[in-house]
Amino acid sequence: MDDLIFNILGNITQIIEHYKYIIIFLLMAVESSVIPFPSELVMIPAGYLIYKGKLSFMYALLSGILGSVAGALVNYYLARTIGYKMLYKYGKFFLIPPHKLEKIEKFFFKHGAISTFSGRLIPGVRQYISFPAGLASMSLKKFIFYTSLGSAIWVLVLVILGLICGNNELLIKENLKLVTLIIITSLSIMIIIYSLYNKRRNKIVTNF
Repeated sequence: MDDLIFNILGNITQIIEHYKYIIIFLLMAVESSVIPFPSELVMIPAGYLIYKGKLSFMYALLSGILGSVAGALVNYYLARTIGYKMLYKYGKFFLIPPHKLEKIEKFFFKHGAISTFSGRLIPGVRQYISFPAGLASMSLKKFIFYTSLGSAIWVLVLVILGLICGNNELLIKENLKLVTLIIITSLSIMIIIYSLYNKRRNKIVTNF
């Protein structure tokens, strides 16, 4: 399995080297929409190619972010257009089973707008967090802002991993696990602080 993943990384590296930024954009758009395609298989090879001088750091980063936002917008408008009942009933055909939709929806309504940002950094959540935002008719400007911010951080992390680790499979796996753990821990702290701040603010407003 590990050899298969490493072979895929090698093949994608060649594809990205040939088609450059357009393929980064397209693959990240696919990853961010309803088709589960790991962003690690796109942006880590891109980081390696930046290290080799084959890609521009800024253009690769921008392509990854724009692709992520484009894919997220597909999910956002899909949810906003067809609504909860249709998505709940037919979501399984888009690889969104009911239990997954319920889980992500609870996460969104528990944490509010910040979940659109934080959800982009959590494995298994980032591809689906756009659905509850669309169902809740979240402001498009807010949605794009938080999605872009979260995507930018995640894409930057993966590019830096590619720059540091190159095509060393062991280093990539070890560092990716560590980075993911750090991100999730940091997000948990941020969400707790945000929740405490909101409770305090609401308490002050209620007293007045």
